[in-house]
Amino acid sequence: MNIARHFRFVWLLLGLLLPLSTLADVSFVDITQVEQSPLSLTTHVDMLEDVTGEATLESVRSDEMAGRFQHEQLPSTAFALGFTRSAYWFRLGLDNPGNESTTRLVVVNNPRISLVDAYVPDGQGGYRRWLTGADRPQSTKAYDNRNFVFPVTLSAHSQQVIYLRVQSSIGLLVPLQLWSVEAFHVHERDDYMARSGYVGIAVAMILFNLMLFIALRDRIYLLYVTFVLSAVCCLTIKNGMAPDWTLFGQSLNSNVMYYSSGAVSLSMLMMFMRRMLQTEKLLPWGDRLLQGMTLFYLLSPCIYVLALPQVAHFAILSFLFAAVAMVGLALACALKRQRSAYFFLAAFGLLILGGASTSLRAMGILPTNVFTEDGLQLGSSLEMLLLAFALADRINVMRQEKLQTQAQLLLAQEQLVETLQRSERELEQRVAQRTEELQVLNQRLETLSLTDALTGIANRRQFDELLQQQWHQAQRSSAPLALVVLDVDWFKPYNDLYGHPAGDACLRQIAQALQATLSRSTDLVARYGGEEFVLLAPLTDLAGARLLAEKLADAVAALDLPHQGSPLARVTLSIGVAALTVTPGMQPQVLVQRADAALYRAKQQGRNRVECDSGA
Repeated sequence: MNIARHFRFVWLLLGLLLPLSTLADVSFVDITQVEQSPLSLTTHVDMLEDVTGEATLESVRSDEMAGRFQHEQLPSTAFALGFTRSAYWFRLGLDNPGNESTTRLVVVNNPRISLVDAYVPDGQGGYRRWLTGADRPQSTKAYDNRNFVFPVTLSAHSQQVIYLRVQSSIGLLVPLQLWSVEAFHVHERDDYMARSGYVGIAVAMILFNLMLFIALRDRIYLLYVTFVLSAVCCLTIKNGMAPDWTLFGQSLNSNVMYYSSGAVSLSMLMMFMRRMLQTEKLLPWGDRLLQGMTLFYLLSPCIYVLALPQVAHFAILSFLFAAVAMVGLALACALKRQRSAYFFLAAFGLLILGGASTSLRAMGILPTNVFTEDGLQLGSSLEMLLLAFALADRINVMRQEKLQTQAQLLLAQEQLVETLQRSERELEQRVAQRTEELQVLNQRLETLSLTDALTGIANRRQFDELLQQQWHQAQRSSAPLALVVLDVDWFKPYNDLYGHPAGDACLRQIAQALQATLSRSTDLVARYGGEEFVLLAPLTDLAGARLLAEKLADAVAALDLPHQGSPLARVTLSIGVAALTVTPGMQPQVLVQRADAALYRAKQQGRNRVECDSGA
């Protein structure tokens, strides 16, 4: 009996200690500090990538997995994880030091994440879980909101650790916020009012254009109505506000329907654009391009249904291509003095800009803010308002065309003016072509002036310019900057023994080896002069620079170039390394002088070695 009692005691003690060891590295957020404004959690949560997507709550809470969580100090308000198949776990510690039980709301402020799983302690030693997401029914949400909101209640003087698991079939962007209940209700009301205002504008424009279609029997107004309808559907799905219905077996809120509605909206827009700008007559090649793109986007939903995770990234790129192509065609029509093109650029340029900002946000290129998050909705609202002026102008032009009579003399004069204008446009195009050719030649000359002719890598001029740029940048942020100076040992005897052509070939091989060793795009290797090379490494301290120098030395040693004029019988390098944390008032010559001094010591101590700046 005593043995059994001791065994149960040890087992209970282990059960108490394991959670403590798991949470040893968790940082806790004081929820009493969150009142009127939301708290961005990107700097407060720990993140773990689950490449297989098969990890469970129990596995990520184990000691082995808990130690793999990483804490990143992100400057943005969202984790831009890109187009990935991995699942991501977020661990958030909450602390209530107050004397009263307090409720806070953890908000995942992106309704387009396919799968969002939340695990919140239930107060009984276990976890309550919510399995929701864009690809799941709306009824699975813990709180009825277009985003994913999870209420968390902490009793007085208690702590909780919450786990979130996210995975998406499209770009994975995870904005995490912590709200007080009262502040979130105010925000929620304003948010829904703003989106309802957009729907009101859209309904007004639909009714207005339907009336014009009935009165004028012009198909362009019906095309615009279909575009507005499809755009409203797309934005409703994007904002997570579509009803919990299904269409062709797909939930209206799923990412498949989101991408499909976006493709249909683009198709309707292109059909309207063809009619409005009369591209069939004005730009035949552009009209054929619009027809091809319209057909592609009408068929693309079939691809999204079958393989959205595989093509989501390319779909975003195709949307961006469509935006650029339409703006380009509108500009081409505007250059041809097409009156409607000016209105189209003014009205739809804002829409396309908003859509492009939304797409670039989904790709993680632009940060998350009110303009990139709701750029498509803002652009669409402004587009509908501006288009009202364009349609009014169209009616006015039609009325003037019906009332206007032209005499034969005026017609001849107009033809003469048109001929002169055509000649002027052709001359402008030729001048633009010649100017563009001159710019290309200037760019080539600039590239040649920054490249070493012998080795093909950067020359001293490019190095000096980049040193000044990186020095000022490091000076503003008080960041480290490293410089490595490399000299080929006994190179003059090499030239004397093998000849200058062989010496040139040796320098080229060394330059290629140094260039191939670099793994960061920010690092620059350049030929400094003669047999001397330099490496500039931003955001690198002395220890990191020494590692880089040793890799460069190993890369040249791996070439195994014979050198009978060297005591080592092969080509080697003497390397000097220096690194500084740049502060205001310092000059870049200090870094160069210290690296040269280290190189001098390397030569004095027998060469074929790496020496670091002793004064750093």
